[in-house]
Amino acid sequence: MANNKKKTTPTQANYQQLAKAKEPPRRIVRNCILAFLVGGLICTFGELLRKLFQEWGFTEKTAGDPTVAVLILLSCILTGLGVYDKFAQWAGAGTSVPVTGFANSMCSAAMEHRSEGLVYGVGGNMFKVAGAVIVFGTVAAFFIGILHGLFA
Repeated sequence: MANNKKKTTPTQANYQQLAKAKEPPRRIVRNCILAFLVGGLICTFGELLRKLFQEWGFTEKTAGDPTVAVLILLSCILTGLGVYDKFAQWAGAGTSVPVTGFANSMCSAAMEHRSEGLVYGVGGNMFKVAGAVIVFGTVAAFFIGILHGLFA
């Protein structure tokens, strides 16, 4: 098997060593704890919203739909105001896991390409980031549905 690694010149190797020495250390434990806490807080807020919708007359099954809609709406508004991205830089992965992160990625792509028009700009580029999530979710749901049908 051939070695596909590109040969580096001595100058490039020196530069890579210098860059690695100047790179700030990663705070992995802090980032993991922060992501866990922020993701948990977002999900707790979603649960509070769901309970609030149940108090307003929704059933336990139907309260999830308006809850997700409100979380998506809030995420898109905060993305449009530039708040969500700053919060996500601080909070890390905790903001990308819940539905708010998905809405943020869709809204950010739509805002970035709005100057290219609705069809080719917004419509064509909005799903580039989120498309993989949609495809994976659809395929996973398909296989889980088959397994559920076979074993339930």
